[in-house]
Amino acid sequence: MRLVIVESPTKAKTIKQFLGKDYSVESSFGHVRDLPEQELAIDIEHNFKPKYVIIPKARKTINQLREKAKKSKSIILATDEDREGEAIAWHLIKALGLDELKIKNEKLKIERIVFHEITKSAIEEAFKNPRGLDIKLVTAQQARRILDRLVGYKLSPLLWKKVARGLSAGRVQSVAVRLVVERQKEIDEFKPEEYWVIEAEFKNKPNFIAVLTKKDNKIIPRLSIKTKIQAEEIVKDLKKAKYRVDNIEKGEIQRYPLPPFTTSTLQQEASRKLKFSAKQTMFIAQQLYEGIPLEKKKSVGLITYMRTDSLNLASQAIWKIRDLIERDFGKNYLPLKPNFYKTRTKGAQEAHEAIRTTFPERKPEDIKEFLSKGQFALYDLIWRRTIACQMKPAVFDTTKIDIKTDKIREKHIYQFRTNGSVLKFDGFLKVWPMKNEDVILPELKKNELLELIKLIPSQHFTQAPFPYTEATLVKALEENGIGRPSTYAPILETIQKRGYVVKKARYLYPADIGILVNNLLVEHFPKIVDIGFTAKMEEELDEIAEGKKKWVPVIDGFYRPFEENLKKKYQEIDKKEITEEKSDEICEKCGAPMIVKIGRFGKFLACSNFPKCRNTKNIEKTLGIKCPQCDQGEITERMTKRGKIFYGCTNYPNCNFATWNKPTGEKCPKCNSLLVKIRGNKVKCSNRECDYIKE
Repeated sequence: MRLVIVESPTKAKTIKQFLGKDYSVESSFGHVRDLPEQELAIDIEHNFKPKYVIIPKARKTINQLREKAKKSKSIILATDEDREGEAIAWHLIKALGLDELKIKNEKLKIERIVFHEITKSAIEEAFKNPRGLDIKLVTAQQARRILDRLVGYKLSPLLWKKVARGLSAGRVQSVAVRLVVERQKEIDEFKPEEYWVIEAEFKNKPNFIAVLTKKDNKIIPRLSIKTKIQAEEIVKDLKKAKYRVDNIEKGEIQRYPLPPFTTSTLQQEASRKLKFSAKQTMFIAQQLYEGIPLEKKKSVGLITYMRTDSLNLASQAIWKIRDLIERDFGKNYLPLKPNFYKTRTKGAQEAHEAIRTTFPERKPEDIKEFLSKGQFALYDLIWRRTIACQMKPAVFDTTKIDIKTDKIREKHIYQFRTNGSVLKFDGFLKVWPMKNEDVILPELKKNELLELIKLIPSQHFTQAPFPYTEATLVKALEENGIGRPSTYAPILETIQKRGYVVKKARYLYPADIGILVNNLLVEHFPKIVDIGFTAKMEEELDEIAEGKKKWVPVIDGFYRPFEENLKKKYQEIDKKEITEEKSDEICEKCGAPMIVKIGRFGKFLACSNFPKCRNTKNIEKTLGIKCPQCDQGEITERMTKRGKIFYGCTNYPNCNFATWNKPTGEKCPKCNSLLVKIRGNKVKCSNRECDYIKE
């Protein structure tokens, strides 16, 4: 019997279909060994040697696999192809005692196989080309684990002592929180600038609008018309002007297809188009990769491995995609040569593949009945991107028209511009639609005199940057070289689970405790939250994976200065200074002043006479809206213990009004209930029995 071990039962079930009766395919159900939770488990004085234990929930599985391993003539480790998968394979060797088993039985073969997709051809090819364990990948993953454990176990107790119990710090999560905090600071400090845009509508077939771009042949900067008075002066000048066509430029532009998906771009697009969280995207992608039962209940791996930063596609896959394009869309849509893409991501694993469909001929609609709603939506997205990336670019006919005034009263000459574009050939847009509206301009001639219909001065204000969404935060992490494909979703989950960041209507906002912890780390542990330093650590982990660096010196170079600084900070940081503020409130129980304190779940009021008086009160964030249920209290923003925002009445517990959606203060014209904000900036009635949605 030949024993094949993979991480998940679904993956095992799919692979089992491709192998004969001589093979037993078993699952380890994920990781089997890790550092114990209750201790540091790293021997700092002996080259940071880790002490691994079998995870309690894996003990039964390990015992079963040990028995099967003893009866097998060969053992094939078929875990995922990335660092995490390589580490699981290594831990299986150690937990199952395979090295010792090999000494007892010299004929026993222990092999490692890898594959990008779970298809018959890929599995057969992997079995033809077994390899040894890549210890460089294992040590890179181990170095990451040790670094994260050292930071978490050493820094978290400081936060417990100086801020609040239950808090934690992480090497990469702290940088992610910093990005969210600093974005919010940008938004809070942003001061809108007024500016004006002047447009002119001209009569023709059809009528068209042009924008003022130049004055006296000099470009007008975007924010240069700052006031209504300035705009009105220009409009006054322009009313007396004659307008002529000064220049007409016709051309053609191409819009090229987007590259195939990487982990981060899949998470970004799934967030933007499907409103999926990063965690949800990866969960469904894993299902599609490991296998979905289709015809005759046979499981089929529908996509390639979903943790990747490569843009490469296998040559065999490219030719299959090209065949489909020629057959289903015609030769016009097929470029002469395949499209190749180069990644700009630091440390990208170019030997891996991008995320693509395993069988381009399996169109989403053809297998829709076998997929859940989420699986279909994500597979459709991946299938379309896979096909589109190998199609011809879209082609647009463009027209640029410049319109000049005669010199007005010996003063100024003004120039307007209008741009038109018409889709000439849809190319990849046939499969991957993008926002595009034809702007059709009339046929004009140079020096043609135009009839002005009206001048349109419009007031605008510069906009503050948007808060991060999960998608844009993943993009920022990737652009800054923070984290890797396997870590993006866990980072986002962790910072929300810990209550440092709160998600409201898809946007990420820093919680009070997140701001406090971030400020403390920025001031006292600047390297831990320094984007450049963290990116450099990621590069060093990549170099360990490539065999260019040894892991112990990398850990040592980080840890020694960190430990020295940590000892100082226990003495220097004053808890009261960072967690307490004065307030105007007086304790109703003992008459002492109350102070604002910050705990794990945010700010609250506490009696300064503690411990003699233990009175505490919530700080209400009222919306200025009367409670519709009791008509006495006000609606206030509150947070569950898990960090989720909801809106309730200040009169609680006497009034139990609560809603997950933020009330606007307006009443429903149909039933007089409160209107609330929902996804997509829409407003609807809070009454479940009422179907009113505000236009």
